[in-house]
Amino acid sequence: MSDTLASLAETQVGGGSSSSTQGSNPLSRKLNKILETRLDNDKEMLEALKALSAFFTENSLRSRRNLRGDIERRSLSINEEFVSIFKDVKEELESIHEDVQIMSTCCEDMTSRLKAAKEQTQDLIVKTTKLQAENQRLDIRAQVANAFLSKFQLTSDEMSILRGTREGPLTESFFKALGRVKQIHNDVKVLLRTNQQTAGLEIMEQMALLQETSYERLYRWTQNECRTLTQESCDISPVLTQAVEALQDRPVLYKYTLDEFGTARRNAVVRGFIDALTRGGPGGTPRPIEMHSHDPLRYVGDMLAWLHQATASEKEHLEALLKLVTIQGVEENIQEVVGHITEGVCRPLKVRIEQVIVAEPGAVLLYKVSNLLKFYHHTISTIVGTSASTLLSTIEEMHLLSKKIFFNSLSLHASKLVDKVELPPPDLGPSSALTQTLTLLREVLVSHDSSVVPLDARQADFVQVLSCVLDPLLQMCTVSASNLGTADMATFMVNCLYMMKTTLALFEFTDRRLEMLQFQIEAHLDTLINEQASYVLTRAGLSYMYSAVQQHRPEQGPLANTPSMDSASLKAAMVQFDRYLSAPDNLLMAQLNFLLSPTVKEQIIKQSTQLVCRAYTELYAAVMNPANEYKAPETILHRSPHQVQTLLS
Repeated sequence: MSDTLASLAETQVGGGSSSSTQGSNPLSRKLNKILETRLDNDKEMLEALKALSAFFTENSLRSRRNLRGDIERRSLSINEEFVSIFKDVKEELESIHEDVQIMSTCCEDMTSRLKAAKEQTQDLIVKTTKLQAENQRLDIRAQVANAFLSKFQLTSDEMSILRGTREGPLTESFFKALGRVKQIHNDVKVLLRTNQQTAGLEIMEQMALLQETSYERLYRWTQNECRTLTQESCDISPVLTQAVEALQDRPVLYKYTLDEFGTARRNAVVRGFIDALTRGGPGGTPRPIEMHSHDPLRYVGDMLAWLHQATASEKEHLEALLKLVTIQGVEENIQEVVGHITEGVCRPLKVRIEQVIVAEPGAVLLYKVSNLLKFYHHTISTIVGTSASTLLSTIEEMHLLSKKIFFNSLSLHASKLVDKVELPPPDLGPSSALTQTLTLLREVLVSHDSSVVPLDARQADFVQVLSCVLDPLLQMCTVSASNLGTADMATFMVNCLYMMKTTLALFEFTDRRLEMLQFQIEAHLDTLINEQASYVLTRAGLSYMYSAVQQHRPEQGPLANTPSMDSASLKAAMVQFDRYLSAPDNLLMAQLNFLLSPTVKEQIIKQSTQLVCRAYTELYAAVMNPANEYKAPETILHRSPHQVQTLLS
């Protein structure tokens, strides 16, 4: 574009170069001004030049001369185009204006018509508004009435369910309806605290009457259901459990229901017990309990085991029946009813156990039966509790009876021992009566140890059993040995006491008795030890000399002057004593060979030997004493006490 303007300028000033140098030329000044202009900052000029470049395509003289006309023609064309376009717009606007005018006329007509209609229907609108407000109030009152009825009245279905036939079955719907009645009866108390007391009293009276009718029907149905529970296997239905739960609100009906259940189950248990005794199980398995009546322990044990199982089963049935009951004293109710159920079997049980006990099967069996009764008394009491129970009383009575007859049997056996005392046998061992009694005692104690009776009860029985048996035995042994010599009596008593001790040592709770027996054994052992020492000293020739040394007093003069205490006598006695030292076992009392315990025999020999050594030591000291005037005493007693002790050890 700048090149075009430059060319244009040259053409305009061509031929007049002399005048271009003059500063007064306007065209020159204008061109210079144009050439000096910074087109980058003139946005309008740039836009004009861009528009010019769109149609000024050829830079010729003719084009430059016609430029003004071209621009004017182009401007005129553009204006004509605008006029044409705005003419269409004007026509559209006029069409729109006509439409708006029509709509305005229509709206004015509708407004006038609505105004006229409103004036005509004003009364109807007011009435309609009043009716709508009244309708809303009635709807609210209807909702309140419906809520009141649903809160304080039963539905027709619920009424028909509660007023069904007395013998008809009960379903889950009955208990829901009964619960609804109870809820209404409780909720209506709110009305009594408002100004609706009349309605509250009427509803409460209606619900109370309906409740009584429903509870009577419920009780009759429950009573009939309980009367059918007479089979050995009792199946408590969920409906019956719900019925008992509902009856807990009526304590009298609840108590009558439990009594009815207890009576039905009592008959079933009695019949089941008699069948178990006489008929056995289904198909004969298990066999009838009375088939084992020849075995007293099994007979009594089978009966008590059956009753224990039956008692546990009946408690489970009652727990299932009362599992939904929430009143206090449910456990006491269960124990009371179980006691009533098991009361029916007490008489047949008592008669049969009495027959076993009175037949006196023997002390051991009686004691086992007593322990068995005590065990089942403790076991069944954990089921029925410690409250008054006829079954527990019966078992306790039989236990005391068997225990009494057991101790009577032991006392009778003991009295026979004392009344008819046997002489000791030639071997000085225990008599047959002692052996038999200890065998009986051992069997009793074995059954006592294997008993499952509580520990404190077993310990009390143990003390009583030992007193009943051991004291007469000791008395019998003492009387039997009263006519024997000292050594024979001591040997016999040691053997008897040793057998008693070995019998008791195998059992618990015998420590005190074992200590007593050990003291008595040691007393008789002292006798045998002294007898054995005297026997050795007598046979060895030192008995007289030892007695002389013990009885000698210094004022009596020298011991050598005492008769039979001279040197020759002492030397002769030492010859016999040397024979004893060479073979000590040859000088044993015959009674020692009768001892049952080798340990006791060794103890007697050892301690008697110590006594012999002590006697020799005293004799040796007396001979070696210069005051006794023995000449060359070392030639008389050529062995020192230490040498003698070494030879005898």
